[in-house]
Formats: sequence, C-alpha cells, structure tokens
Amino acid sequence: MSTRVLILGSLPGDASLAAGHYYAHPQNQFWRLLSPAIGVDLPALAYDERLATLRAAGIGLWDVVASATRPGSSDAAIRDATANDVAALIATLPELRLVAFNGGTAAKAGRALVRGVETLALPSSSPLHTVGVAAKKPAWDAIGAYLSDRPARPTATC
Repeated sequence: MSTRVLILGSLPGDASLAAGHYYAHPQNQFWRLLSPAIGVDLPALAYDERLATLRAAGIGLWDVVASATRPGSSDAAIRDATANDVAALIATLPELRLVAFNGGTAAKAGRALVRGVETLALPSSSPLHTVGVAAKKPAWDAIGAYLSDRPARPTATC
C-alpha cells in the first residue's frame, strides 16, 4: 500500500538516537497510541516488524527537523534547527491524505512546510508530555479513517 498518512515528529530523542529507532524510549506512548488505528498490537512486535506493519497500513514516519542543537530530549531545548524537505517528500506520495504532527513542536514547525494535504496536530506521544494515554487516544484514533478506502473524514483535532 502507498503512504496515505505521514506522521511527522519533531526530532528523535536521545534514546531513539542511541537505538537508531523511532520512538525507542520505553515510556514513549507512540506505538500504543497508533496500535488501535491500524488494529495491530505494535508494542508486541520487534522494531523491524513494527515498521513493516506501518508500511503495509499506509503509514510513513519522518521528522520535521533534519538537524539541530539540543541538550537532552526536550523539544523546548531545540536550537538552530534545520528543517527536512517535507514538501519534496510529499510530492512523491500521490496517495497521501493526511500529514499528522506528533506534538506541538512538530505541528508548529511543520505546518509551514505542508501544502495541499490535510494536517492534524496530535498530542505528543512523548513521556515528557504528561497527559495520559486515554486523553490522547481519540486524536490518535482519527488516523484510522485516513487509511481505509473510504474517503477520509476527520473525527478529532487538537
């Protein structure tokens, strides 16, 4: 399946950079929040299987920030950021229906880079974002509507 939903984070945290995996911090809620949207228990899978499952579901992952100075993992500490060429990537995704931003920093920086496709700001999956999974879940569940063959209908925004 081609990419229908592109999820953009801001910049990987220290645990993710060390592991070479997206959302590697054990307390990051990303995999738990995305699981219901695709109907697969992502945390139960090995990392490579998680990525393959996302690809098969039509979900792509990337970051708004290509490089930056940041001590630690907090988005508030990002300085001297250089953006990824999100517009160029979007131009290669003909079936793209939604760009979803994982957190406020990604949304703030990324919205200026996205044209011609619907966007959705999601509550951050970061363990530093203290809102619980239950409060975040409705916004993240909205991703599922963009993955089916039916026309997408947004069900939640943040």
